[in-house]
Order: sequence, then structure tokens, then C-alpha cells
Amino acid sequence: MIITTTKNTVKEPRITLVGAGPGDAELITIKGIKALQAADVVLYDALVNEELLEFAPEGATKVYVGKRSGDHSFSQENINKLMIDYALNYGHVVRLKGGDPFVFGRGYEELDHAADYSIPAEVIPGISSSIGVPGLQGIPVTHRGLSESFWVVTGTTSEGKVSADLYEAAKTKATVVVLMGIHKLAEIAEIFRNKGKHRLPAAVIQSGSTANEKVVVGIVDTIAELAEENNISSPALIVFGDVVSLHPKFQPIREFYDIVAQE
Repeated sequence: MIITTTKNTVKEPRITLVGAGPGDAELITIKGIKALQAADVVLYDALVNEELLEFAPEGATKVYVGKRSGDHSFSQENINKLMIDYALNYGHVVRLKGGDPFVFGRGYEELDHAADYSIPAEVIPGISSSIGVPGLQGIPVTHRGLSESFWVVTGTTSEGKVSADLYEAAKTKATVVVLMGIHKLAEIAEIFRNKGKHRLPAAVIQSGSTANEKVVVGIVDTIAELAEENNISSPALIVFGDVVSLHPKFQPIREFYDIVAQE
């Protein structure tokens, strides 16, 4: 299938799903930049750093499509429709998504929708905030002797409830990274508390890798209060696990509880 633009040039419709990374514009891949440089249209989400739009050609159409906590300017159905319409009428559509398209990014739904219209689609992975943001803080999701695996769990399901997977994750010794859960932090912390993990190290990172980054480090018993005191808001992720103890801010907490244990 091909289309002819108003400039009488022949363009084949195609779609590229590009992961923009966690926020810092420099964390996109070189392949992602090359896709943007070849874009006729860019459909970008709220969590995408708009500096990346500068890589698109000057004449490219750039469309903001929302999609963040509390901001659903476009439904997924509308985004799917826009993606197809632009591809058929303009050519190459870059669907620019925060983090990685396949980590709570609904990327496969968009890929599948393109297939319904026989439009070629490519996926360019991005750095997921679930791994990249803790890493930038010196918190590894796995570490010899502390954590042999990690879970990445949504904090809030499409029904607005805490994910049932969190109850299973809290039973393990794995690192648990919670995305989209800041508004349910107290409820999530209670899940870990009920598993006897009152003093499990925990961290909350807001707007990781950006100029607006905030970090609070504590334990399960204190993390919700600390986040509230520091006005932590969305977008933010939560990390539960012994690996958080490697963060420099955790050392005073460790020393405090060592003193308490000795008294």
C-alpha cells in the first residue's frame, strides 16, 4: 500500500514505536534518534521530553497525545486511530513513548492495530524507568547476596485497584519496582508490612533522570510519610528491597536502627 502526498512524492505508510527512555533526552537510543530524523509525523506522550522533537524534520507534524496519571487527553482508541490515519496520509509515523513501549506502554496494542491495516511497524526499545531510574540513583535491581531477581508491577490496575501481583511480590526476596503507584503508596506499603517487612528498605523517585527529580529513602514503615512530607507526586516509581540499602541516604537509617537494636 502506498500513498501520494500533496508534493507528488510517493510515500509508503509505516509506523515506528520508539522508546524515549525515562526522561533525560540523552537517554534515547541512536536508533530512536534516526527514526525521529526520518519521521513525517511524531505522536508523543506526556512523559516524553519535548527536546526530542527537535530531532524530527522541521516540516514534520508533531502531535501531543497525553497519556499520564490524571491526563488522558486521548484515549488509546483515539491514539490508535490517529496513528493509522497519519500513516495512510503522511507516510512515516513515529509513535514516541516514554520509557520502553512494551513496559506498561501498551505498545503491543499499537503494533497489533497497525497489523490490522497491514501497515509495516517496527519497535525500537527504550530504557525503562523501572531499571534505569533506580540505576541512576545507584540502586541496582539485582545485586549479589541481596537480590537474585526483580519484579516490575503496576501499582494501579485499569480498574483503579492495587495490582494483585503486589501481594505475591511482597512474599519474595526479590526487588519490587512499582510503577504508577504513588497515589496508593500507603496501601502498597501496608501489603509489605503485613508480610512482616516493616524494616525493608524502600525508596521513591519522582521524575527520575530529569531536572525535577526527587528522591526519598526509608523503610516500609516510613516511606509513605516521607513521600508526603517531601511532596512527592506523579510521575514517580517505588522500589522495595534490600538493594535500596546501597543508596547513600540509607546509611543513617541503618545506623539509627542499629542503635535502637542495641538499647
